[in-house]
Order: sequence, then structure tokens, then C-alpha cells
Amino acid sequence: MPTLLGIHGSVTYPGRLHQALTSALEAAAAHDASTTTELLHLGGHQISFADGRPAEDYGDDTQKVLEQVTAADMYLIATPIFRASFTGALKNLLDHIPVEGLMGKAVGLIGMGATDHHYLTVDTQLRPVLAWFGAHLVPGQVYLQSTHFVDGKLADPEAIAGLGTLGRSVVTLHKSLADNADTAGPSPLAAR
Repeated sequence: MPTLLGIHGSVTYPGRLHQALTSALEAAAAHDASTTTELLHLGGHQISFADGRPAEDYGDDTQKVLEQVTAADMYLIATPIFRASFTGALKNLLDHIPVEGLMGKAVGLIGMGATDHHYLTVDTQLRPVLAWFGAHLVPGQVYLQSTHFVDGKLADPEAIAGLGTLGRSVVTLHKSLADNADTAGPSPLAAR
């Protein structure tokens, strides 16, 4: 059974973005019953600052989290936009992961900011980092903002539909890559 891992790239208490990520994971599972979903909230784990040591040398959750991430077959990554960028916690996690950990795997992206002004952050900053790994990204993303929620609940029909489409798209892309290895393209330069 392939595993779709949702990575909640924030250390703050799970709130609106966590809810949106859960919605996308549920849509993916409903689309394909053979897909197992897991959710990793970075704030629920103690992950050391990436300093180049092997994962087993950290005395916290770092190794366990890295094993969970690299064992997954595909991903939905959700990040709030802080200071016009994705979170430091997510960047730290990505700094720990070896290139082979995400190489050739399907990824969908969800961003959330205070206004529409930062919707391109996911495309201009996070997407290139994942391209370095040789991950295969679903075109487009879901970008959320506060106005999509009413009383803390996701209420915007277009956002809800977008999350469902993104969840299904990650599973479909994963299947396409698994069934047609020749379509994946060459390994990324980082792996050579």
C-alpha cells in the first residue's frame, strides 16, 4: 500500500492550515482506497537543528521523523507563509533529508498567508527546493488565507474543491510515475 504523508510545516498548535491539510488527505484516501495517509505535525516532535551529523546521533525525534518522511511514497506539504517565506521548521526538516528521500516522489503544495500578496512564495521558494531533490510536483498549489475560514472552519467552496483536487492529483501523479518509470526523467543534479 502506498503511503501519502501530509507534512504540516509549522510548529504552532494545529489550527486552520492543519485542518486544510487533513481535508486534502481525506480526499486522497477517498479517491484511492489503497492509499494509506499519515500526518506529520512538525510541532509535535523535537527535531534538532540540521548540523550535518548522522540522524542516529541526535538524541531526540529527528531520526524517527526522517524515517517516517523517507518511507512515504508521496507527500502533501502545507506551510504558513511567515516573513514572505515558508517556515524555518520546514526548511530545517528539508535540510535533514537526503536527496534520495524525496527523489522521484509526487508532491502537492499548500500555502497559507494573511493576504494574497504572498501566494507566489510557495512557487518561488519551496518549489525550487523540492526540485533540487528531484521531486515531481503537481502543477499549481492551493493557497489559503483567513477569509477562506469562518469561525475557524474552512468555508470557501473553491478552496475546499482545490484541496480535494490536490489530494487526488498527488495520488494520480504517484500512480503515473510508478506505472511509467521512463516518464520520471533523469535524476537531479544533486543526486549525481
